[in-house]
Order: sequence, then C-alpha cells, then structure tokens
Amino acid sequence: MSVILEQAIGDEISAAVKRIESTGRSSPLGVTLSLEGANFSVYSKHATGIELLFFNCVDDARPERVIRIDPSTNRTYHYWHVFVPGVKAGQIYGYRVEGAFDPPSGMRFDPAKILIDPYGRSTVVPQNYSREAAREKGDNAAVAMKSVVVDPHAYDWEGDMPLHRPSARTIIYEMHVRGFTRHPSSGVAEKKRGTFVGLIEKVPYLQELGVTAVELMPVFQFDAQDSPPWRVNYWGYAPVSFFSPHQAYSSRQDPLGPLDEFRDMVKALHRAGIEVILDVVFNHTAEGDHNGPTLSLRGLDNITYYILDHDRARYANYSGTGNTLNANHPIVRRMIVDSLRYWVEEMHVDGFRFDLAAILGRGESGQSMPNPPVLWDIESDPVLAGTKLIAEAWDASGLYEVGSFIGDSWKEWNGRFRDDVRSFFRGEERSVGRFADRLLGSPAIYGHKEREVEQSVNFVTCHDGFTLNDLVSYNQRQPGRRQRQP
Repeated sequence: MSVILEQAIGDEISAAVKRIESTGRSSPLGVTLSLEGANFSVYSKHATGIELLFFNCVDDARPERVIRIDPSTNRTYHYWHVFVPGVKAGQIYGYRVEGAFDPPSGMRFDPAKILIDPYGRSTVVPQNYSREAAREKGDNAAVAMKSVVVDPHAYDWEGDMPLHRPSARTIIYEMHVRGFTRHPSSGVAEKKRGTFVGLIEKVPYLQELGVTAVELMPVFQFDAQDSPPWRVNYWGYAPVSFFSPHQAYSSRQDPLGPLDEFRDMVKALHRAGIEVILDVVFNHTAEGDHNGPTLSLRGLDNITYYILDHDRARYANYSGTGNTLNANHPIVRRMIVDSLRYWVEEMHVDGFRFDLAAILGRGESGQSMPNPPVLWDIESDPVLAGTKLIAEAWDASGLYEVGSFIGDSWKEWNGRFRDDVRSFFRGEERSVGRFADRLLGSPAIYGHKEREVEQSVNFVTCHDGFTLNDLVSYNQRQPGRRQRQP
C-alpha cells in the first residue's frame, strides 16, 4: 500500500513539474529568475516552432537539454514562453527557431542555427567562434555565441546612484575601453589591460584631466569578426546583444564576470565624481546584409526587426553597415527602451550617446517621420528622466538633423562646431563669424528652439577622422594596412 502511495505521489509531483515546465508567462521578455527556477520568454510572430537549448559549456557541440516550447499552451499572442524548474544563474542557453526560409518574402528562419536571446543579460563566446558558420548552411552549435542566465539583482552597489551632473558642467572624455589601457605605457598590470577593471586603475588620471564624464565607445556584446577579411572589428559598432556587456572587456571570463566587472567600474567612477555615458548602437546589428550571418534577430523574426528594401530579400542600409533596425516597430521600440532602462536601473549608467541617431526617426519604409515614436518613448520614459541623451543627429544616407533633432531633452553632437572650428584654425575665408557663433553656443543653429547653450555638445575631434595632432599635421589620411587585434 505504501509503495503504491509513494508511486502515486511521485507521479503527481512529476506531472506537476511538467505542468510548470510547460506553462510560464509571456512577460517580462528574456529570463526571469525565481527561487524555483527561471521563466523564459521570447518574441516571434512568424515562427512555427521554437526550442530552448541548455548547454553545460560554451563550446559544446550538442545541448545538454532541449525543451520544445509548445505553441498550443506556451504561446501568448506572439510571445513564446516556458518556466523551467531548477535553473540557476550561470546557465548557458540559446534558441533554435523554425519557420519559412523565403527571402523574397522577408522570411529567413534557419532551425540549424543557435540564436542568442535578444534580452540576454550576458553572452559567452567560444574560443573557436565562427561568424562564417552562422552564415553557411548547417549546425553551428559548437562555434556559436550563447546567452547566460543572470540574476541582475545579485550585486552590492553599496549605496551607489547615478550622479545627475548638470549638462552645463559636463566635460566628456570619449574613450575605447580596450585601447585606453591596452598598451604597457598605461601602467596597468598585463592581465588587466584593456578591461573594465583596468580602467578602474586609471581613475586618478581621469580626475587629473578634470573630466566629469567618460563616454565609452560601444560596450554591448559585439561581433569582432564583423569586418573585412584579415581585419578585426575593434571599435565595436557591431552589436549582437543590447543588454550584455562585451565579454572580451572583462578580466574575468566566467559567464557572470563581465556583468560584475562592468558594475565595479561604474561604482569606482561614480566615487570619483565621474559619470558613465555609453555610446549605444540601435541603428543596426552585426547580422549584416542579405549575405550575413544568422545570430539572433534575423533568425527570430526578420521582417519585424529590420527595415527591408523594396526587394524584401535585401535590407535597407541607412547605417552603411548592411542593415537597419526597424526602430519604430512596437516590438523593437520596446526592446530599445527596455535596454536603456536596464542599463540605468541595474547598471547605474548616467547617459547615452546614440550612434547615427537620425535613423531612429525613420519608419519601416525608411521615410523620415515628423514624430518618431521611439524617440518620444525614450524622452518620456520616467526611468530615463534626468538621464543624459545625446544624439549623433545624422545617418549614413544623407539625413542630417543637427539643430532640428526631435525632442526637448535631447542634446546633439554638433558636427558644425567641429567643422567651423577647424575652418577657423585653417584660416579659411568667412570662417570668423561662424566660429564666433559656435563659441556662443551656436544660436544660429539652436536659437529657434529657445534652448540653453548646453543643447550643443561641442567637439573638435572624436573617434571618426583625424586625431587632434593629425588635424594640424596632415592634409589627408591614408587607410592603414596593419591588422587590429581585439
């Protein structure tokens, strides 16, 4: 009798576990940890099937466990979700998504490819990662980037808060995290060079310079192989995840290391009175053009996430990098705002500089919109209130909005300040009047908006073009031949 009762109880428990595993909830997107396990939710309108894969190691050729998400019980509208008991922080995972592969209609599903979670908070990259394998036919599990389950609340901020320094008293130092300490002359220990923790060691130097904010060139996880042959994408303008810090910038290579090390850096800079501004890329991804790899968004729902050309087998290319994110689609808008909120709430970032921000004003047909929803979503979001929002107010297809960028709280990279100051120092004719206007806060550009002078973010050099020394030394720049190392 007791044996039968024990078996009955065991069967009931097993059935309960299966019910829990087969349900889950649609919100929030990404992974939500609890004491019992983790909820997984991902968006795809046009998929016909989705598998959630768990891996023991980043370079495993086969998943340790495969959970097929049932579309009849685990799909709410276009959200696919499942709760998996027992999952803990550090679990490596990815998705495989089934659906039509029909490029002329915009569909590019490939169930052989491992896809990272668009909302993944941490990303791991195998030693033998292959962008090419994500582009060609066949399984790429052993050489694919993968996502990591994270508990974003498991960190002691020790009372740290964003600084909210007024823009009028802000002096920004643009820097590349790796390049800043990579050379031995930085004085940083070899194992810490080119990392977030290496930057911490240079905080006294930054204080001596008198800067009040650092603007970090892209620190979202990016694809270093998104580059011409025999070169490496060094700058990082090739994002694959909008929520996870770049793994290679961490001295800790465990799955959760980059997350904690980034927050250690933010905390150290704040203690020194220095704000952290991120150069964010929401205009395109590393998935490239129609010949590019399937890493995440392309394989989840291509026609949702990207602006397609008239020939729907190809991508609109307002970014100059092969594709353009469909930023004003409701799902993509939500992802962008959720990303910004995450970096402010959980990572304590003080502001953002938006790369090619004019693209965020384009609709799904590529047209410039008079009131782009995503820009107003960002400006009106209560979590982002008081956060510095800086627009690079142009794109790679001729849209130039310096002095006319949408919104009330946005500041703008003033490219005309850069050009007119250079013209003045070169002694060009009729440059004095323009130079004087720039020194007064460019009222000729911004006067119609009745803004304060800090509307203009003034700069003479940046990561684009000549350095300040080269600016007065050479007439033209020749592209170098030396390969950059990541």
